[in-house]
Amino acid sequence: MVAVSPVVDWTTYFNFIQTECPWSRAAFSKGKIDIVKSRLVLPLGNYEARVYVYKDITPRRLKKICKQRDATDLDCEWLWSHPRYKNYSTPVPVLIQQDRQKLNKIRQNLKVSDRFNK
Repeated sequence: MVAVSPVVDWTTYFNFIQTECPWSRAAFSKGKIDIVKSRLVLPLGNYEARVYVYKDITPRRLKKICKQRDATDLDCEWLWSHPRYKNYSTPVPVLIQQDRQKLNKIRQNLKVSDRFNK
């Protein structure tokens, strides 16, 4: 028996995680998040993020792949998500590729903003 991959309503997912990741819904609606089934690592180009969809992979294996890519890719930061962890997790296993420099800038701006809001 072959496992059937669920169809993902990414618009609903990005709306759902709005409080956790406020920029993602706008980026997705503007076509700035590329969702692929490829294992080939692609340059981000004009995308803000690329989501690599995996099928039939354990969280442990996904995390291992993510750590390897994150350690060797100086330009991009790699994150992972697996539905086994519920909450804001993606409905299918994924690796997420984002520009490391942009993420660090966003994080720095959030720290400054938090400091002024306290």
